[in-house]
Amino acid sequence: MPIPNEIPAGARIVVRTCDGIDPTDHRMKFRDYVGHVRSWDGQTLEMIRDAAANGSRPEQRVSIPADTIVTLKPVPERPRLRPRR
Repeated sequence: MPIPNEIPAGARIVVRTCDGIDPTDHRMKFRDYVGHVRSWDGQTLEMIRDAAANGSRPEQRVSIPADTIVTLKPVPERPRLRPRR
């Protein structure tokens, strides 16, 4: 699936990138990023990666080169949890 020419800023997407072949097990390794698009110029995808749901990783800015992107797709927003009464 080709990467779209336009990705609207603010869209929430998941991007799968190729990290290369692992030297120990010789298998292809991938990394997924879920977050909101800041910009896309056809060469680099700038996005705000969502914080981990369990609190282990804070929100962070990432730049993803187009040649490492394997696939991307839109994902729905996380549900907002209401505080318990």
